[in-house]
Amino acid sequence: MIDLQNSYFVILLGGVAFFMYGMTMASQALEKLMASRISLLLNKVSSSNVLAIVVGISLTTVLQSSGAVTSMLVGLGSAKVISLSQVMGVIIGTAIGSTLTVQLISFNLSQYALPTLIVFFTVYFLAKKSGIKNFALVFMGFSFLFLGLGLISAAAHHYAGVPSFQEFLITLKSNPHLSLLISMVFCAFVHSSAATIGVAMGLAQAGAISLNDAMFWVYGANIGTTSTALIAAVGSNHVGKQVAWAHFFYKTLSVAIFLIEPFHNFFVKFVGQFETTIYRSIANGHLIFNIASAAIFFPFIRPASQLIEKMFPKDPKDDFTAEYLSMNNYQSTALAISYAQREILRTADIVLSMIRDSVKLFETADPSLIESIKDRDNKVDYLYRETKMFLLDHANKSQSVVHQNVMSMIMFLSDLERAADSIDINITTLAIKKNALKLEFSEEGWKEILEMHAQVIKVAQMAISAYTQREMCEETIQLKRELAKMEINLRENHIGRLNKGMRESINTSSIHLDLLSEYKRIAGLLCSHAYSRL
Repeated sequence: MIDLQNSYFVILLGGVAFFMYGMTMASQALEKLMASRISLLLNKVSSSNVLAIVVGISLTTVLQSSGAVTSMLVGLGSAKVISLSQVMGVIIGTAIGSTLTVQLISFNLSQYALPTLIVFFTVYFLAKKSGIKNFALVFMGFSFLFLGLGLISAAAHHYAGVPSFQEFLITLKSNPHLSLLISMVFCAFVHSSAATIGVAMGLAQAGAISLNDAMFWVYGANIGTTSTALIAAVGSNHVGKQVAWAHFFYKTLSVAIFLIEPFHNFFVKFVGQFETTIYRSIANGHLIFNIASAAIFFPFIRPASQLIEKMFPKDPKDDFTAEYLSMNNYQSTALAISYAQREILRTADIVLSMIRDSVKLFETADPSLIESIKDRDNKVDYLYRETKMFLLDHANKSQSVVHQNVMSMIMFLSDLERAADSIDINITTLAIKKNALKLEFSEEGWKEILEMHAQVIKVAQMAISAYTQREMCEETIQLKRELAKMEINLRENHIGRLNKGMRESINTSSIHLDLLSEYKRIAGLLCSHAYSRL
Protein backbone atom coordinates (compact mmCIF):
# COMPACT_ATOMS: atom_id res chain seq x y z
CA MET A 1 0.00 0.00 0.00
CA ILE A 2 1.12 3.55 -0.69
CA ASP A 3 2.59 5.24 2.41
CA LEU A 4 3.41 8.91 2.02
CA GLN A 5 3.71 9.56 5.77
CA ASN A 6 0.18 10.94 5.80
CA SER A 7 -2.35 10.59 8.60
CA TYR A 8 -4.91 7.87 8.11
CA PHE A 9 -7.64 10.49 7.97
CA VAL A 10 -5.92 12.01 4.92
CA ILE A 11 -5.54 8.51 3.46
CA LEU A 12 -9.28 7.93 3.97
CA LEU A 13 -10.22 11.21 2.28
CA GLY A 14 -7.71 10.54 -0.49
CA GLY A 15 -9.24 7.11 -1.02
CA VAL A 16 -12.73 8.59 -1.36
CA ALA A 17 -11.34 11.25 -3.75
CA PHE A 18 -9.58 8.64 -5.91
CA PHE A 19 -12.71 6.48 -5.89
CA MET A 20 -15.01 9.31 -6.99
CA TYR A 21 -12.54 10.67 -9.54
CA GLY A 22 -12.12 7.23 -11.07
CA MET A 23 -15.87 6.69 -11.26
CA THR A 24 -16.36 10.10 -12.89
CA MET A 25 -13.57 9.44 -15.41
CA ALA A 26 -14.95 6.02 -16.34
CA SER A 27 -18.49 7.39 -16.55
CA GLN A 28 -17.59 10.28 -18.85
CA ALA A 29 -15.50 8.05 -21.11
CA LEU A 30 -18.24 5.42 -21.33
CA GLU A 31 -20.78 8.15 -22.12
CA LYS A 32 -18.64 9.36 -25.04
CA LEU A 33 -18.16 5.83 -26.32
CA MET A 34 -21.88 5.02 -26.08
CA ALA A 35 -23.45 8.42 -26.91
CA SER A 36 -25.40 7.13 -29.92
CA ARG A 37 -26.63 4.12 -27.96
CA ILE A 38 -27.96 6.37 -25.19
CA SER A 39 -30.21 8.22 -27.66
CA LEU A 40 -31.37 4.90 -29.10
CA LEU A 41 -32.19 3.53 -25.65
CA LEU A 42 -34.17 6.63 -24.67
CA ASN A 43 -36.29 6.32 -27.80
CA LYS A 44 -37.45 2.89 -26.61
CA VAL A 45 -38.57 3.77 -23.09
CA SER A 46 -42.27 3.88 -23.89
CA SER A 47 -42.48 0.46 -25.59
CA SER A 48 -43.05 -1.64 -22.43
CA ASN A 49 -42.29 -1.63 -18.72
CA VAL A 50 -39.94 -4.60 -19.06
CA LEU A 51 -38.01 -2.87 -21.83
CA ALA A 52 -37.96 0.34 -19.77
CA ILE A 53 -36.28 -1.56 -16.91
CA VAL A 54 -33.71 -2.94 -19.37
CA VAL A 55 -33.10 0.61 -20.63
CA GLY A 56 -32.62 1.80 -17.04
CA ILE A 57 -30.09 -0.95 -16.34
CA SER A 58 -28.24 -0.20 -19.59
CA LEU A 59 -28.12 3.57 -19.06
CA THR A 60 -26.86 3.17 -15.49
CA THR A 61 -24.20 0.75 -16.68
CA VAL A 62 -23.03 3.29 -19.25
CA LEU A 63 -23.21 6.37 -17.00
CA GLN A 64 -22.09 4.52 -13.83
CA SER A 65 -24.60 6.47 -11.76
CA SER A 66 -28.30 5.96 -11.10
CA GLY A 67 -28.44 9.57 -9.89
CA ALA A 68 -27.05 10.80 -13.22
CA VAL A 69 -29.66 8.81 -15.15
CA THR A 70 -32.58 10.04 -13.06
CA SER A 71 -31.26 13.61 -13.31
CA MET A 72 -31.21 13.19 -17.08
CA LEU A 73 -34.81 11.93 -16.93
CA VAL A 74 -35.74 14.99 -14.83
CA GLY A 75 -34.26 17.20 -17.56
CA LEU A 76 -36.17 15.35 -20.29
CA GLY A 77 -39.35 15.65 -18.23
CA SER A 78 -38.82 19.38 -17.79
CA ALA A 79 -38.42 19.67 -21.57
CA LYS A 80 -41.74 17.79 -22.02
CA VAL A 81 -40.01 15.02 -23.97
CA ILE A 82 -41.19 12.23 -21.64
CA SER A 83 -43.92 11.55 -19.11
CA LEU A 84 -43.66 9.78 -15.75
CA SER A 85 -45.57 6.71 -16.94
CA GLN A 86 -43.03 6.24 -19.74
CA VAL A 87 -39.99 6.22 -17.45
CA MET A 88 -41.26 4.59 -14.24
CA GLY A 89 -39.72 1.33 -15.42
CA VAL A 90 -36.45 3.13 -16.21
CA ILE A 91 -36.30 4.37 -12.60
CA ILE A 92 -36.60 0.80 -11.34
CA GLY A 93 -33.96 -0.31 -13.86
CA THR A 94 -31.48 2.32 -12.67
CA ALA A 95 -31.58 0.80 -9.18
CA ILE A 96 -30.59 -2.61 -10.57
CA GLY A 97 -27.98 -1.07 -12.87
CA SER A 98 -26.29 0.67 -9.93
CA THR A 99 -25.47 -2.75 -8.43
CA LEU A 100 -23.12 -3.64 -11.29
CA THR A 101 -20.44 -1.17 -10.19
CA VAL A 102 -20.68 -2.45 -6.61
CA GLN A 103 -20.38 -6.03 -7.88
CA LEU A 104 -17.23 -5.05 -9.76
CA ILE A 105 -15.53 -3.36 -6.80
CA SER A 106 -16.43 -6.28 -4.54
CA PHE A 107 -13.69 -8.36 -6.18
CA ASN A 108 -11.14 -6.08 -4.45
CA LEU A 109 -8.66 -5.76 -7.29
CA SER A 110 -6.66 -3.01 -5.60
CA GLN A 111 -3.38 -4.84 -6.13
CA TYR A 112 -3.88 -4.58 -9.90
CA ALA A 113 -4.81 -0.89 -9.87
CA LEU A 114 -1.37 0.64 -10.49
CA PRO A 115 -0.25 -1.85 -13.19
CA THR A 116 -3.56 -1.35 -15.02
CA LEU A 117 -3.25 2.42 -14.70
CA ILE A 118 0.28 2.34 -16.16
CA VAL A 119 -0.74 0.14 -19.11
CA PHE A 120 -3.80 2.13 -20.10
CA PHE A 121 -2.18 5.51 -19.48
CA THR A 122 0.44 4.41 -22.02
CA VAL A 123 -2.34 3.43 -24.44
CA TYR A 124 -4.06 6.78 -23.89
CA PHE A 125 -0.79 8.72 -24.31
CA LEU A 126 0.15 6.97 -27.56
CA ALA A 127 -3.32 6.66 -29.14
CA LYS A 128 -4.43 9.07 -31.85
CA LYS A 129 -8.07 8.06 -32.26
CA SER A 130 -10.60 9.44 -29.79
CA GLY A 131 -12.34 6.06 -29.52
CA ILE A 132 -9.17 4.34 -28.31
CA LYS A 133 -8.44 7.22 -25.92
CA ASN A 134 -11.92 6.95 -24.39
CA PHE A 135 -11.54 3.16 -24.12
CA ALA A 136 -8.26 3.67 -22.23
CA LEU A 137 -9.88 6.30 -19.99
CA VAL A 138 -12.52 3.76 -18.91
CA PHE A 139 -9.84 1.42 -17.55
CA MET A 140 -7.84 4.31 -16.09
CA GLY A 141 -11.00 5.37 -14.27
CA PHE A 142 -11.52 1.90 -12.81
CA SER A 143 -7.84 1.81 -11.83
CA PHE A 144 -8.29 4.99 -9.79
CA LEU A 145 -11.50 3.52 -8.39
CA PHE A 146 -9.76 0.38 -7.11
CA LEU A 147 -6.78 2.41 -5.89
CA GLY A 148 -9.19 4.55 -3.85
CA LEU A 149 -10.91 1.46 -2.49
CA GLY A 150 -7.53 0.14 -1.33
CA LEU A 151 -6.78 3.40 0.49
CA ILE A 152 -10.22 3.35 2.14
CA SER A 153 -9.60 -0.23 3.28
CA ALA A 154 -6.17 0.66 4.72
CA ALA A 155 -7.63 3.61 6.65
CA ALA A 156 -10.51 1.43 7.88
CA HIS A 157 -8.06 -1.17 9.20
CA HIS A 158 -6.28 1.52 11.20
CA TYR A 159 -9.43 3.08 12.65
CA ALA A 160 -10.83 -0.34 13.55
CA GLY A 161 -8.21 -0.47 16.33
CA VAL A 162 -8.74 3.08 17.63
CA PRO A 163 -10.66 2.95 20.96
CA SER A 164 -12.71 6.11 20.34
CA PHE A 165 -13.74 4.87 16.90
CA GLN A 166 -14.62 1.47 18.37
CA GLU A 167 -16.88 3.19 20.88
CA PHE A 168 -18.53 5.09 18.04
CA LEU A 169 -19.11 1.82 16.15
CA ILE A 170 -20.60 0.25 19.28
CA THR A 171 -23.04 3.17 19.38
CA LEU A 172 -23.94 2.52 15.74
CA LYS A 173 -24.46 -1.19 16.39
CA SER A 174 -26.83 -0.43 19.24
CA ASN A 175 -28.69 2.06 17.02
CA PRO A 176 -28.40 0.74 13.44
CA HIS A 177 -30.81 3.36 12.13
CA LEU A 178 -28.11 5.93 12.89
CA SER A 179 -25.86 4.05 10.44
CA LEU A 180 -28.63 4.37 7.85
CA LEU A 181 -28.87 8.13 8.47
CA ILE A 182 -25.09 8.66 8.30
CA SER A 183 -24.73 6.68 5.08
CA MET A 184 -27.73 8.49 3.58
CA VAL A 185 -26.20 11.92 4.33
CA PHE A 186 -22.76 10.81 3.13
CA CYS A 187 -24.22 9.47 -0.13
CA ALA A 188 -26.19 12.69 -0.68
CA PHE A 189 -22.97 14.65 -0.15
CA VAL A 190 -20.72 12.60 -2.49
CA HIS A 191 -23.52 11.80 -4.99
CA SER A 192 -22.42 8.16 -5.26
CA SER A 193 -24.04 5.11 -3.71
CA ALA A 194 -21.08 3.00 -4.89
CA ALA A 195 -18.62 5.19 -2.97
CA THR A 196 -20.79 4.94 0.16
CA ILE A 197 -21.03 1.17 -0.09
CA GLY A 198 -17.28 1.10 -0.82
CA VAL A 199 -16.64 2.76 2.56
CA ALA A 200 -18.90 0.16 4.22
CA MET A 201 -16.93 -2.61 2.47
CA GLY A 202 -13.67 -1.18 3.81
CA LEU A 203 -15.03 -1.05 7.37
CA ALA A 204 -16.44 -4.58 7.12
CA GLN A 205 -13.25 -5.99 5.64
CA ALA A 206 -11.33 -4.47 8.56
CA GLY A 207 -13.74 -6.17 10.97
CA ALA A 208 -15.09 -2.82 12.22
CA ILE A 209 -18.70 -3.60 11.25
CA SER A 210 -20.64 -6.79 10.59
CA LEU A 211 -22.65 -7.79 7.54
CA ASN A 212 -25.81 -6.80 9.43
CA ASP A 213 -24.40 -3.32 10.08
CA ALA A 214 -23.23 -3.01 6.47
CA MET A 215 -26.75 -3.65 5.19
CA PHE A 216 -27.92 -0.47 6.92
CA TRP A 217 -25.20 1.37 4.98
CA VAL A 218 -26.64 -0.20 1.82
CA TYR A 219 -30.13 1.00 2.75
CA GLY A 220 -28.89 4.52 3.45
CA ALA A 221 -26.92 4.66 0.20
CA ASN A 222 -30.01 3.70 -1.79
CA ILE A 223 -32.03 6.55 -0.29
CA GLY A 224 -29.15 9.05 -0.41
CA THR A 225 -28.62 8.54 -4.14
CA THR A 226 -32.05 10.07 -4.81
CA SER A 227 -30.74 13.48 -3.70
CA THR A 228 -29.10 14.09 -7.10
CA ALA A 229 -32.42 13.97 -8.95
CA LEU A 230 -34.25 15.90 -6.21
CA ILE A 231 -31.75 18.75 -6.52
CA ALA A 232 -32.06 18.64 -10.33
CA ALA A 233 -35.87 18.90 -9.99
CA VAL A 234 -35.73 22.20 -8.10
CA GLY A 235 -37.24 24.78 -10.42
CA SER A 236 -38.34 22.21 -13.00
CA ASN A 237 -41.91 21.67 -14.16
CA HIS A 238 -44.39 19.12 -12.83
CA VAL A 239 -42.99 16.23 -14.90
CA GLY A 240 -39.45 16.82 -13.63
CA LYS A 241 -40.72 16.84 -10.04
CA GLN A 242 -42.76 13.69 -10.64
CA VAL A 243 -39.70 11.80 -11.91
CA ALA A 244 -37.46 12.91 -9.03
CA TRP A 245 -40.00 12.15 -6.30
CA ALA A 246 -40.97 8.84 -7.90
CA HIS A 247 -37.32 7.83 -7.56
CA PHE A 248 -37.28 8.96 -3.92
CA PHE A 249 -40.53 7.21 -2.96
CA TYR A 250 -39.50 3.99 -4.72
CA LYS A 251 -36.19 3.82 -2.86
CA THR A 252 -37.63 4.89 0.50
CA LEU A 253 -40.52 2.43 0.39
CA SER A 254 -38.14 -0.35 -0.64
CA VAL A 255 -35.93 0.37 2.38
CA ALA A 256 -38.98 0.62 4.66
CA ILE A 257 -40.05 -2.89 3.62
CA PHE A 258 -36.58 -4.34 4.26
CA LEU A 259 -36.35 -2.61 7.67
CA ILE A 260 -39.21 -4.73 9.01
CA GLU A 261 -37.40 -6.88 11.60
CA PRO A 262 -38.37 -10.42 10.52
CA PHE A 263 -37.76 -9.55 6.89
CA HIS A 264 -34.43 -7.81 7.57
CA ASN A 265 -33.10 -10.67 9.73
CA PHE A 266 -34.09 -13.25 7.13
CA PHE A 267 -32.49 -11.12 4.41
CA VAL A 268 -29.15 -10.83 6.26
CA LYS A 269 -29.09 -14.57 7.04
CA PHE A 270 -29.87 -15.40 3.42
CA VAL A 271 -27.06 -13.17 2.14
CA GLY A 272 -24.58 -14.42 4.73
CA GLN A 273 -25.16 -18.13 4.07
CA PHE A 274 -22.98 -18.07 0.96
CA GLU A 275 -19.33 -18.84 1.70
CA THR A 276 -17.57 -15.83 0.26
CA THR A 277 -15.70 -12.66 1.28
CA ILE A 278 -17.42 -9.88 3.21
CA TYR A 279 -16.94 -7.66 0.11
CA ARG A 280 -18.93 -10.10 -1.99
CA SER A 281 -21.60 -10.54 0.68
CA ILE A 282 -22.26 -6.79 0.84
CA ALA A 283 -22.34 -6.53 -2.95
CA ASN A 284 -24.70 -9.51 -3.18
CA GLY A 285 -26.92 -7.95 -0.52
CA HIS A 286 -27.09 -4.75 -2.55
CA LEU A 287 -27.96 -6.72 -5.69
CA ILE A 288 -30.62 -8.87 -4.03
CA PHE A 289 -32.16 -5.83 -2.31
CA ASN A 290 -32.65 -4.01 -5.62
CA ILE A 291 -33.85 -7.04 -7.58
CA ALA A 292 -36.35 -7.91 -4.84
CA SER A 293 -37.56 -4.28 -4.71
CA ALA A 294 -38.04 -4.28 -8.48
CA ALA A 295 -40.04 -7.53 -8.28
CA ILE A 296 -42.23 -6.14 -5.48
CA PHE A 297 -43.05 -2.85 -7.19
CA PHE A 298 -43.17 -3.96 -10.84
CA PRO A 299 -46.92 -4.84 -10.76
CA PHE A 300 -47.69 -1.39 -9.32
CA ILE A 301 -45.91 0.75 -11.92
CA ARG A 302 -49.10 2.10 -13.49
CA PRO A 303 -51.06 2.89 -10.28
CA ALA A 304 -47.92 4.33 -8.67
CA SER A 305 -47.43 6.63 -11.68
CA GLN A 306 -51.04 7.80 -11.44
CA LEU A 307 -50.70 8.45 -7.69
CA ILE A 308 -47.52 10.53 -8.06
CA GLU A 309 -49.05 12.46 -10.97
CA LYS A 310 -51.90 13.40 -8.63
CA MET A 311 -49.45 14.39 -5.90
CA PHE A 312 -47.58 16.69 -8.29
CA PRO A 313 -50.25 17.91 -10.73
CA LYS A 314 -49.65 20.04 -13.75
CA ASP A 315 -49.20 23.71 -12.94
CA PRO A 316 -51.52 25.92 -15.06
CA LYS A 317 -48.51 27.94 -16.21
CA ASP A 318 -46.94 24.71 -17.55
CA ASP A 319 -50.00 24.08 -19.69
CA PHE A 320 -48.72 26.06 -22.66
CA THR A 321 -49.52 24.73 -26.10
CA ALA A 322 -50.40 25.80 -29.61
CA GLU A 323 -54.02 27.00 -29.54
CA TYR A 324 -54.92 26.91 -33.23
CA LEU A 325 -52.96 24.02 -34.74
CA SER A 326 -54.08 20.50 -35.47
CA MET A 327 -52.60 18.25 -38.13
CA ASN A 328 -55.84 16.35 -38.60
CA ASN A 329 -58.70 18.85 -38.32
CA TYR A 330 -57.97 21.29 -41.14
CA GLN A 331 -58.62 19.58 -44.46
CA SER A 332 -58.69 22.93 -46.25
CA THR A 333 -55.17 24.31 -46.82
CA ALA A 334 -56.49 27.88 -46.86
CA LEU A 335 -58.16 27.39 -43.48
CA ALA A 336 -55.03 25.74 -42.10
CA ILE A 337 -52.90 28.69 -43.17
CA SER A 338 -55.38 31.10 -41.64
CA TYR A 339 -55.07 29.40 -38.27
CA ALA A 340 -51.29 29.21 -38.60
CA GLN A 341 -51.30 32.98 -39.12
CA ARG A 342 -53.02 33.37 -35.77
CA GLU A 343 -50.33 31.26 -34.11
CA ILE A 344 -47.59 33.33 -35.74
CA LEU A 345 -49.18 36.56 -34.50
CA ARG A 346 -49.44 34.99 -31.05
CA THR A 347 -45.71 34.28 -31.26
CA ALA A 348 -45.10 37.87 -32.35
CA ASP A 349 -46.98 39.18 -29.31
CA ILE A 350 -44.72 37.14 -27.01
CA VAL A 351 -41.61 38.50 -28.75
CA LEU A 352 -42.96 42.05 -28.47
CA SER A 353 -43.48 41.56 -24.72
CA MET A 354 -39.88 40.36 -24.44
CA ILE A 355 -38.67 43.50 -26.23
CA ARG A 356 -40.68 45.72 -23.88
CA ASP A 357 -39.29 44.03 -20.77
CA SER A 358 -35.71 43.72 -22.01
CA VAL A 359 -34.72 47.21 -20.89
CA LYS A 360 -35.95 46.48 -17.35
CA LEU A 361 -33.15 43.92 -17.06
CA PHE A 362 -30.69 46.83 -16.82
CA GLU A 363 -32.63 48.67 -14.14
CA THR A 364 -32.46 46.00 -11.43
CA ALA A 365 -31.00 42.55 -10.88
CA ASP A 366 -34.32 40.68 -10.75
CA PRO A 367 -33.90 36.88 -11.14
CA SER A 368 -37.65 36.46 -11.66
CA LEU A 369 -37.55 38.76 -14.69
CA ILE A 370 -34.64 36.80 -16.19
CA GLU A 371 -36.60 33.60 -15.60
CA SER A 372 -39.68 35.17 -17.21
CA ILE A 373 -37.67 36.15 -20.30
CA LYS A 374 -36.29 32.62 -20.55
CA ASP A 375 -39.74 31.10 -20.14
CA ARG A 376 -41.14 33.28 -22.94
CA ASP A 377 -38.22 32.34 -25.19
CA ASN A 378 -39.01 28.67 -24.55
CA LYS A 379 -42.62 29.33 -25.56
CA VAL A 380 -41.46 31.04 -28.76
CA ASP A 381 -39.20 28.05 -29.52
CA TYR A 382 -42.14 25.69 -28.95
CA LEU A 383 -44.53 27.65 -31.17
CA TYR A 384 -41.84 28.01 -33.84
CA ARG A 385 -41.29 24.25 -33.93
CA GLU A 386 -44.96 23.28 -33.88
CA THR A 387 -46.13 25.92 -36.38
CA LYS A 388 -43.31 25.20 -38.80
CA MET A 389 -44.09 21.46 -38.84
CA PHE A 390 -47.77 22.24 -39.27
CA LEU A 391 -47.10 24.55 -42.23
CA LEU A 392 -44.67 22.16 -43.90
CA ASP A 393 -47.22 19.37 -43.65
CA HIS A 394 -49.78 21.46 -45.55
CA ALA A 395 -47.21 22.95 -47.94
CA ASN A 396 -46.41 19.46 -49.25
CA LYS A 397 -50.08 18.98 -50.15
CA SER A 398 -50.67 22.33 -51.84
CA GLN A 399 -50.03 24.04 -55.15
CA SER A 400 -46.90 26.13 -55.79
CA VAL A 401 -48.54 29.51 -55.01
CA VAL A 402 -49.67 28.37 -51.58
CA HIS A 403 -46.27 26.74 -51.07
CA GLN A 404 -44.51 30.07 -51.62
CA ASN A 405 -46.84 31.76 -49.12
CA VAL A 406 -46.08 29.06 -46.56
CA MET A 407 -42.34 29.56 -47.04
CA SER A 408 -42.67 33.31 -46.37
CA MET A 409 -44.64 32.54 -43.20
CA ILE A 410 -41.92 30.19 -42.01
CA MET A 411 -39.26 32.82 -42.74
CA PHE A 412 -41.09 35.41 -40.60
CA LEU A 413 -41.58 32.84 -37.87
CA SER A 414 -37.86 32.06 -38.00
CA ASP A 415 -37.02 35.78 -37.65
CA LEU A 416 -39.29 35.99 -34.60
CA GLU A 417 -37.52 33.03 -33.04
CA ARG A 418 -34.08 34.55 -33.69
CA ALA A 419 -35.20 37.87 -32.20
CA ALA A 420 -36.38 36.08 -29.05
CA ASP A 421 -33.03 34.26 -28.82
CA SER A 422 -31.21 37.59 -29.14
CA ILE A 423 -33.07 38.89 -26.08
CA ASP A 424 -32.82 35.70 -24.04
CA ILE A 425 -29.14 35.05 -24.76
CA ASN A 426 -27.38 38.25 -25.76
CA ILE A 427 -29.28 41.06 -24.04
CA THR A 428 -29.79 39.05 -20.86
CA THR A 429 -26.07 38.28 -20.75
CA LEU A 430 -25.25 41.98 -21.10
CA ALA A 431 -27.65 42.82 -18.25
CA ILE A 432 -26.22 40.13 -15.98
CA LYS A 433 -22.71 41.43 -16.66
CA LYS A 434 -23.70 45.03 -15.88
CA ASN A 435 -25.48 44.08 -12.66
CA ALA A 436 -22.76 41.69 -11.51
CA LEU A 437 -20.07 44.35 -11.95
CA LYS A 438 -22.37 46.97 -10.34
CA LEU A 439 -21.89 49.33 -13.27
CA GLU A 440 -24.10 52.32 -14.05
CA PHE A 441 -24.73 53.99 -17.39
CA SER A 442 -24.10 57.70 -17.61
CA GLU A 443 -27.27 59.80 -17.34
CA GLU A 444 -27.03 60.76 -21.04
CA GLY A 445 -26.21 57.19 -22.06
CA TRP A 446 -29.16 55.68 -20.21
CA LYS A 447 -31.52 58.28 -21.69
CA GLU A 448 -30.29 57.37 -25.19
CA ILE A 449 -30.76 53.64 -24.51
CA LEU A 450 -34.35 54.32 -23.46
CA GLU A 451 -34.87 56.33 -26.67
CA MET A 452 -33.44 53.48 -28.76
CA HIS A 453 -35.61 50.97 -26.90
CA ALA A 454 -38.76 53.04 -27.49
CA GLN A 455 -37.94 53.29 -31.18
CA VAL A 456 -37.36 49.53 -31.43
CA ILE A 457 -40.80 48.89 -29.90
CA LYS A 458 -42.34 51.29 -32.41
CA VAL A 459 -40.58 49.52 -35.32
CA ALA A 460 -41.56 46.08 -33.96
CA GLN A 461 -45.22 47.04 -33.66
CA MET A 462 -45.19 48.45 -37.19
CA ALA A 463 -43.41 45.34 -38.56
CA ILE A 464 -45.92 42.98 -36.96
CA SER A 465 -48.84 45.03 -38.34
CA ALA A 466 -47.19 45.07 -41.78
CA TYR A 467 -47.10 41.28 -41.75
CA THR A 468 -50.89 41.21 -42.10
CA GLN A 469 -51.30 44.59 -43.87
CA ARG A 470 -49.07 44.67 -46.90
CA GLU A 471 -49.61 48.38 -47.53
CA MET A 472 -47.69 49.16 -44.33
CA CYS A 473 -44.48 47.50 -45.53
CA GLU A 474 -43.02 50.63 -47.09
CA GLU A 475 -43.66 52.67 -43.95
CA THR A 476 -42.11 49.88 -41.87
CA ILE A 477 -38.94 49.91 -43.96
CA GLN A 478 -38.70 53.69 -43.68
CA LEU A 479 -39.08 53.50 -39.90
CA LYS A 480 -36.39 50.85 -39.75
CA ARG A 481 -34.00 53.06 -41.75
CA GLU A 482 -34.61 55.90 -39.32
CA LEU A 483 -33.76 53.58 -36.46
CA ALA A 484 -30.50 52.61 -38.19
CA LYS A 485 -29.57 56.31 -38.45
CA MET A 486 -30.48 56.77 -34.79
CA GLU A 487 -28.19 53.89 -33.82
CA ILE A 488 -25.28 55.51 -35.69
CA ASN A 489 -25.94 58.88 -34.00
CA LEU A 490 -26.19 57.33 -30.55
CA ARG A 491 -22.99 55.40 -31.14
CA GLU A 492 -21.22 58.64 -32.12
CA ASN A 493 -22.61 60.37 -29.02
CA HIS A 494 -21.23 57.58 -26.84
CA ILE A 495 -17.80 57.80 -28.45
CA GLY A 496 -17.89 61.56 -27.83
CA ARG A 497 -18.44 60.91 -24.12
CA LEU A 498 -15.53 58.47 -24.15
CA ASN A 499 -13.32 61.17 -25.63
CA LYS A 500 -14.36 63.46 -22.79
CA GLY A 501 -13.21 60.80 -20.30
CA MET A 502 -16.60 60.27 -18.64
CA ARG A 503 -16.05 57.44 -16.15
CA GLU A 504 -19.51 55.84 -16.42
CA SER A 505 -19.28 55.78 -20.23
CA ILE A 506 -15.81 54.21 -20.14
CA ASN A 507 -16.89 51.50 -17.67
CA THR A 508 -20.05 50.56 -19.58
CA SER A 509 -18.75 51.14 -23.12
CA SER A 510 -18.79 47.55 -24.41
CA ILE A 511 -22.20 46.85 -22.84
CA HIS A 512 -23.64 50.11 -24.17
CA LEU A 513 -22.47 49.59 -27.76
CA ASP A 514 -23.41 45.89 -27.83
CA LEU A 515 -26.90 46.73 -26.55
CA LEU A 516 -27.42 49.27 -29.33
CA SER A 517 -26.28 46.68 -31.88
CA GLU A 518 -28.63 44.02 -30.49
CA TYR A 519 -31.63 46.35 -30.60
CA LYS A 520 -30.78 47.30 -34.19
CA ARG A 521 -30.45 43.61 -35.09
CA ILE A 522 -33.82 42.73 -33.51
CA ALA A 523 -35.53 45.52 -35.46
CA GLY A 524 -33.87 44.30 -38.65
CA LEU A 525 -35.06 40.73 -38.09
CA LEU A 526 -38.67 41.79 -37.55
CA CYS A 527 -38.66 44.01 -40.65
CA SER A 528 -36.96 41.63 -43.07
CA HIS A 529 -40.29 40.23 -44.32
CA ALA A 530 -41.36 43.71 -45.48
CA TYR A 531 -38.68 43.89 -48.20
CA SER A 532 -40.02 40.79 -49.99
CA ARG A 533 -43.62 42.02 -49.82
CA LEU A 534 -43.17 45.38 -51.56
